[in-house]
Amino acid sequence: MPRGDLFPDIAPYETGLLPLSGGHVMYWEQVGNPRGQPVLFLHGGPGAGAGAVHRRFFDPGHWRVVIFDQRGAGRSRPLGELRENTTPHLVGDIETLRRFLGIERWLLFGGSWGSTLALAYAQEHPERVSGCVLRGVFLGRRTEVEWFLTGLRRVFPDAWAAFAEHLPPEERGDLLGGYLKRLCHPDPAVHLPAARAWSQYEGSCSTLLPSPETVASFAQDRTALGLARIEAHYFAHDLFLPEEGLLGRIGRIANIPAEIVQGRYDMVCPPETAFELAAAWPGARLTVVPDAGHSALEPGVRTALVAAVERFRRR
Repeated sequence: MPRGDLFPDIAPYETGLLPLSGGHVMYWEQVGNPRGQPVLFLHGGPGAGAGAVHRRFFDPGHWRVVIFDQRGAGRSRPLGELRENTTPHLVGDIETLRRFLGIERWLLFGGSWGSTLALAYAQEHPERVSGCVLRGVFLGRRTEVEWFLTGLRRVFPDAWAAFAEHLPPEERGDLLGGYLKRLCHPDPAVHLPAARAWSQYEGSCSTLLPSPETVASFAQDRTALGLARIEAHYFAHDLFLPEEGLLGRIGRIANIPAEIVQGRYDMVCPPETAFELAAAWPGARLTVVPDAGHSALEPGVRTALVAAVERFRRR
């Protein structure tokens, strides 16, 4: 799809690998202006990893853009590793990276699971956050997970059928359990087909109109394994979020400004959640894109995200 409304392609000016607990090693990179205003990009999933296109939401002349792959995802190692892989670990990793890079405060930019992690980090470290740009909001509640696993069949019955039929009939009453068993199997002949089926299901439901490019990117082995295995692991543990949930702790960040961008026809993370978050957050501004689904790269969504970041630049 044409992406002329994003900033031009740009290479990092610095990359590195940062050792973490549990044998994990984090890939990180910096892009743009080394003396610019810091912004942290948080990818989705959990487990999806970041890509070169994500650098292009930010004006490289103004922003010091920090991008990293979360534990078990993308270029971080080991791929798909679940040991010591929880939301509190990821929040701690962000703090480790912030201190390592010598950043005092930064803008958080995250979509889907990236919005969840941004909220979790901001609520733990509000003094380190200058603002948030969130897209396709996901609060990690059980109802949202159930919608993804079963509710989506109301809108995408064909994609859901392919997803469910990867499992034998006797296991389709517990899709998450059946998939998690296969995704954690040591044999690639077992876990890779399950990962592709899970990831292609998500990709098929992520855009307003069919996008073979999106589905193909989700189906790549590296993306599929990190996304499916880690996502299923997090889903099975209520996303490792506090009992009161992210809305229950919104008072911790009430004074932090936020821009929320939501596709009207987002079926992966339906708009109801973004509206609930905006209603509970005094500092939030909600933009609904009338002709978009879930993907950050749909034309209206990416335009709205760039505009939201630009508004923070002018603050």
